[in-house]
Amino acid sequence: MTEPALTIGALATRSGTTTPTIRYYEQIGLLRAADRRRSGHRSYGDGDVRRLTFIRRCRDFGFPLDQVRRLVALVEDGDRSCEEVRVVGQEHLDAVRAKMAELAELERSLSAFVAECGSTCAGGATRDCTALNGLAGPIEVTRRTRNA
Repeated sequence: MTEPALTIGALATRSGTTTPTIRYYEQIGLLRAADRRRSGHRSYGDGDVRRLTFIRRCRDFGFPLDQVRRLVALVEDGDRSCEEVRVVGQEHLDAVRAKMAELAELERSLSAFVAECGSTCAGGATRDCTALNGLAGPIEVTRRTRNA
């Protein structure tokens, strides 16, 4: 019994993605190029649904495309060590934690900015706004501003 052929729209619906996303993943080689019907329309199977669903869930976790490729390769080669999956996951977790630290610092800076606006605002014209003028003033060179 042959597996039913799915259109790109049906694949998008079953995997929770969009047709442009499917075309993009095909273009970058993350999803195999679809078989074509006589009409030229793409044709997919249940294996494509599983792979695309897997990719979408990886992206939902925020994995960048290079790590998604690594995870897809681990799925395809079922004999590799599961430890490799943990390594990829840990790399991503470390990146998320670093981003959270950056966002916490950004929150502190914005909070101070808003507090300054509240305490120094004279209610006048923006040309006299101390907070705006402070943004245009000299900056302290730190590791963060050097990398910006």
